[in-house]
Amino acid sequence: MTLAMQGGPAPEFFGEVAVLVVAGALIAYACHRIGLLPIVGFLVTGVVIGPNAAGVVTDPELVDAVAELGVILLLFTIGIELSLERLARIQRLIFGGGGIQVLLTTVGVTLCLLAFGVEWRIGVFSGFLVALSSTAIVMKVLGERGETQAPAGRFSIGVLIFQDLAIIPMVLLVPMLGTSGGSGVDVALALLKAGGIIVLVLLFARRLMPPVLELVARTCSQELFLLSVVAICFGTAWLTSLAGLSLSLGAFLAGVIVSESRFSQHALGEILPLQILFSAAFFMSVGMLLDLSFVVENLSLVIGVVVSVLVLKTLCAGGAALALREPPLRAIGIGLGLAQVGEFSFVLERSGRAAGLAPFGMAEGGGQVLIAVTVILMASTPLLLSLGARLAARAGREKDLSPADVVDDHSGVPYLENHVIIAGYGNSARALVQTLTGVRVPMIVVTLSPIGATEAEGRGLNVLRGDSARVRTLQLAGIDRAKVLIIPDDEPAHAHRIAMVARALNPTLHLSVRTRRRSDALELYGAGADEVVSEEFEGIVHLFADVLRNYSVTSDEIADHETTLRRGGYAALLDVSTVAEPPVRCVPGQDCLDLRRFTLREGAPVVGKTLSELDLPGHGLEFVTSLRDGRKLALDLTLEPGDELELRGTATAFVAAAGLFRSEELEGLEPEATPDELPAKVDIETEVTLEVDLEDVRCSHLRSVRPVLPSAPGCEECLAEGHSWVHLRVCMMCGHVGCCDDSPGRHATAHFHATDHAVMRSIEPGESWGWCFTDQVQLGPG
Repeated sequence: MTLAMQGGPAPEFFGEVAVLVVAGALIAYACHRIGLLPIVGFLVTGVVIGPNAAGVVTDPELVDAVAELGVILLLFTIGIELSLERLARIQRLIFGGGGIQVLLTTVGVTLCLLAFGVEWRIGVFSGFLVALSSTAIVMKVLGERGETQAPAGRFSIGVLIFQDLAIIPMVLLVPMLGTSGGSGVDVALALLKAGGIIVLVLLFARRLMPPVLELVARTCSQELFLLSVVAICFGTAWLTSLAGLSLSLGAFLAGVIVSESRFSQHALGEILPLQILFSAAFFMSVGMLLDLSFVVENLSLVIGVVVSVLVLKTLCAGGAALALREPPLRAIGIGLGLAQVGEFSFVLERSGRAAGLAPFGMAEGGGQVLIAVTVILMASTPLLLSLGARLAARAGREKDLSPADVVDDHSGVPYLENHVIIAGYGNSARALVQTLTGVRVPMIVVTLSPIGATEAEGRGLNVLRGDSARVRTLQLAGIDRAKVLIIPDDEPAHAHRIAMVARALNPTLHLSVRTRRRSDALELYGAGADEVVSEEFEGIVHLFADVLRNYSVTSDEIADHETTLRRGGYAALLDVSTVAEPPVRCVPGQDCLDLRRFTLREGAPVVGKTLSELDLPGHGLEFVTSLRDGRKLALDLTLEPGDELELRGTATAFVAAAGLFRSEELEGLEPEATPDELPAKVDIETEVTLEVDLEDVRCSHLRSVRPVLPSAPGCEECLAEGHSWVHLRVCMMCGHVGCCDDSPGRHATAHFHATDHAVMRSIEPGESWGWCFTDQVQLGPG
């Protein structure tokens, strides 16, 4: 046990890590308040707390290690988004526009530096650094402004994708440009080696990885899925490093592997929080490299390089757009949006530094100039993109890109508006989908269940695999454009998280949740739900409405009363004290009391006769109406089982005429059990726990087990039906009490099939064993 775990002082490195995170959060928030991107805030944080300024963080090895993880995860997420299918679909923009832009920029920088007497190898290396733009910043700004599908935005994304791909040969070529040199044969062999490894990885991706991820996803364990995704990322990066390639390249290839799986977006949603955290450390580490005193002493040089890079990159990117016949104004706008230096330039700069290469041929000062130029241009990117968008808008629709060039979000989900998002695909969701498909409502199902997702896809539904409580997952589902979000099957804690995230992303969304218990309703309303349907109370509302219908209360009045009962999270039904004010007041007239509607059953004496043959007046009854499948019956039609009759008469008359309508099957039938004969009841005020070993590998659902309160004093369904049972079981995920498989109803097993809640426990006196329905293993004490 470490000293920190025993309560002693924190390890030395923890103080610097804490400063790094806290300062990053504070400065990033300040930048957000003044309209700058958080990435700029991270760069500024590094400048402020680094060794060249306040000197709060002084351990460069710690920061470099965290930054290396940031680079690996950043490249991994980019690899996930760059699937082979997507690359093939927009190859014209990628290899046409992107290839021309990188080539022009590299050549332009090289020629400029040659004019100042800089050696050509350093010129090419510097060209690589300048040619790259910031994928992270440009994509974020375009996404926030809704311009990813605009002509200029689509072209920019195509160029950025090529730049991300170009990193692979650049990383391989930079050591060859170093002081150790390297012949053309060496470069060719390195590229062939890299190409061979890439081909092997892609074959691996196509054949093995999708079924592996499918197998992991079937466990429905988010912890195991996240660990598996990280293992793929780190494992592939490590293996490629053993082959002599970079960790960054391995991480990128790992992302491409995952992108070939149907669970790529799920994987991206799980890994993204880690990527954001470590990437923040990467950008802060970059900021720590900036020496403010150097910038002040060489201000004219820094400004000169900033202006030169801005002009050169605008001309080169704009020239690439013109080469693909974009309008001139749009081409200039595209150039301005891509004029910054990218985050991966620092990855190359580190490789170049190890190979003895200095940016711009300035020895030690070259790195400082690159950092200063990058920070300034990154901070200016939102302004440059805004100016570029205005220029692109002036270009009008002189030439839009062809449909084949459209860049989608790689989620495989079509663009939807005013649609319904259904979070989960359990039994309730299936029933809801069945009704919605009949009324042609646009919808998308978001689910973590591989079986549910496959089933929904088989029904022709739009499906997104992922966790509905994740921001990215909901964004891919179009939460900002959605009209309704339904959470029909989730347990309350997860439904609460989904509701809070969804409400923050779309304040005008109508959000409905179905839950079992009344105690969950108020919390879900507090989380942002507009409607919470409680099974416990909704049954009461429906029973109440059914009573009113039988007393001839009008449909409009019944609807008003139902709204009253549901208002405030069924608050009117929560107070069951003897002095509570009745939530609804309704006084039916005598006509309502004398009116009865009932259904004819098989074997009733009146079945097979016409209405005119019934001597109702002789029994003191008055005929009002009769219905079959909702349609009125003529008096000369023969009555059948299932027909509804509406008659008027006194209670005494109905008692006297009961023999006309009683089914022979019900004659002399006694209930299976009276309430007094039911087995002993369960204490619903005492929590039930299940003692399990969390390391037990036989069951994959142990992390979902928690202490629960029994939902009823006996089997819920048997109590409602007036039946008895043999033994009782309680669900260790939601508290549902059901009967065992020796009981006629087998309601505990039925609950598992309805909810996928796998673990239950016996609550018979003296028994404390549990059972996993899915893994078929006994848990806890025997």
